Amino acid sequence: MHFYPDERIALFIDGANLYSTAKALQFDIDYKRLLALFRQKGHLVRALYYTALVEDQEYSSIRPLIDWLDYNGYTMVTKPTKEFTDSLGRRKIKGNMDIELSVDAMRLADNLDHIVLFSGDGDFKSLVGALQQKGKRVSVVSTLQTQPPMVADELRRQSDQFIDLADLEELICRDPATRPQRTERPERAYAGRRGGEGFQRGPAVAEPVPFEDQDHDQDDVKV
Repeated sequence: MHFYPDERIALFIDGANLYSTAKALQFDIDYKRLLALFRQKGHLVRALYYTALVEDQEYSSIRPLIDWLDYNGYTMVTKPTKEFTDSLGRRKIKGNMDIELSVDAMRLADNLDHIVLFSGDGDFKSLVGALQQKGKRVSVVSTLQTQPPMVADELRRQSDQFIDLADLEELICRDPATRPQRTERPERAYAGRRGGEGFQRGPAVAEPVPFEDQDHDQDDVKV
């Protein structure tokens, strides 16, 4: 990775895409270590995490992660998922945060020097190009170490710097020994959500809502 020490940096994290990439590489991300790593690279202005939520569920496994990130240096950007019925009568759920991420990146660009995009989605190629036209450097974080690669070729080519998430594993991976024990009672999973013992070393990994272009039956959707 190449960063100038005086650069103003912001992280834009596509939550569902980053989760899928880390899962494919078979390691869990320690978000405290991730934030610390980029604070060492320059002046970290903002770290934004984007994910869609299913609102009508009594308990969501991603909620403890969102709460932990919100209290520990990340700006959370969420919106409700959209539910619809397809032509076969199957219930579908979609959640896509591409527009929100793109709008925020363009709004903040004038106060930044270097944008770090955690996503391999080729739809962000135009965003990267627009930021570059404003004189900003853009790094893309994803991976080529899976089959097929998680990063779209057009996005990797457009970026100023491609960072393979696999190369960051030793720097940001989560020690399995520090993972909070899962419980069968949903209400107990919130213990320590405001910084208590259960989350002092980082959040339990939960699965964000998948990308909009990935349809799932009701029984397959995880949040």
